[in-house]
Amino acid sequence: MGRKPHVMVVPFPAQGHVAPLMKLAYNLAGHGIKVTFVNTESIHVKLTSAMPGKFKEQSPICLVSIPEGLEPNHDGKDIFEAIENASIFMPGHLQTLIENIKQLNDDDQVTHVVADISVGWALETAEKMGIKRAAFVPYGAGNLALILHNPMLIEAGIIDVHGTPLKDERISLSEEIPAWNKNELLWSCPDNLEAQKFTFRHFVRKAVEIVKISDWLLVNSFYELEQPACDLIPNSLPIGPLSASDHLGTYPGNFWPEDSTCLSWLDQQPPRSVIYAAFGSSVVCDQKQFNELAYGLENLGLPFLWVVRSNFTNGLQVEFPDGFIKRVEKYGKIVQWAPQEKVLAHPSTACFFSHCGWNSTMEGIIKGVPFLCWPYIVDQLHNKSYICETWKVGIELIPDDNGIVTRHEIKTKLEKLLSDEDIEANSLKLKEMARKSTSGDGGSSFKNFISFVEQIKQ
Repeated sequence: MGRKPHVMVVPFPAQGHVAPLMKLAYNLAGHGIKVTFVNTESIHVKLTSAMPGKFKEQSPICLVSIPEGLEPNHDGKDIFEAIENASIFMPGHLQTLIENIKQLNDDDQVTHVVADISVGWALETAEKMGIKRAAFVPYGAGNLALILHNPMLIEAGIIDVHGTPLKDERISLSEEIPAWNKNELLWSCPDNLEAQKFTFRHFVRKAVEIVKISDWLLVNSFYELEQPACDLIPNSLPIGPLSASDHLGTYPGNFWPEDSTCLSWLDQQPPRSVIYAAFGSSVVCDQKQFNELAYGLENLGLPFLWVVRSNFTNGLQVEFPDGFIKRVEKYGKIVQWAPQEKVLAHPSTACFFSHCGWNSTMEGIIKGVPFLCWPYIVDQLHNKSYICETWKVGIELIPDDNGIVTRHEIKTKLEKLLSDEDIEANSLKLKEMARKSTSGDGGSSFKNFISFVEQIKQ
């Protein structure tokens, strides 16, 4: 009998990266695999602070932390410095953690490392220590294909070695995959070319190297959804959509405590009547855009559930338009963070007004909910293209000449979305497709996941 597998999971320190890897960790634990989940110290504090007490006592996975290598007075604003420091400072701490686990119990040593593809240093550390490695991709197969094909794009003279497009045209990998506008690539920072070069170097070119040293390439998508992109990455294992296991009634992958009062509020609303508006963990807007969002929801006159983080308005204190809260109190519900999968699954939810982050995209698809798309950065722009052009399960918002999405645009597009029977039908088809992919009755993602588990256990 071989040693029992012990998987160490290392996410990139951001909400949209921690959450899907947490789901994967639960699913691995559910198959009898020991899992240690490693966050940076600051993320560990956020995660455990948002977690209900009963979960901390009964968690099926072990939550630990390692230092992130920042100075005590680091204000968190220079993300590039933090990323540079992490790749230098954190491998040693991860190695020490793995060695300490082995010293405590030789039969319990770490046998596998599953790490976000954005923290390649963790997989390089595992390779150095002779530990099997799986790179995890928290975004879609389309953007993964773009990243892995960047050497060919450079060779073809489509982009330069810094990722800057050399031609004034869209970039296409296949007729079946939405093309990318030249300023909407995963690494695009049109207003900050130094940031773009940094992002391309650390997260794109590095990813190509990391895939080469990984034994598995796990993707939070499913084959039937992105078949053309998956076919361009023959060694990938689509295992999505990853869903939250309902451990102890609460899913603890969030940095903010969930406000469950919105569920009882939803219970009181008519079926398929509620606009669910939530824009992830990083989208911010100025006061003018915030007011337009508020007026757009108010003017529609339908029930709405709006997630407004405390840092949503560029980190300033959130200020609603004068009299707004009073005017919408009978049909609007505002929370700082919501149990999103439960909200999307609720029969009262009619559509998802979303930033189109990949986690939100997957969760909306799983629940068969149409999208109103307001993408912001990175992969969200391409996800919007998939949602609106390829899958035809949503409508996009168009900013005005000043870059503002107006209240009129929001109201008009929501009305159009809610009356579009084709979009509703397409949403339900994707829901069924997603259900089949994760079904134990021969689903593609289910088979891929079980194959991964069995290989780990060998």
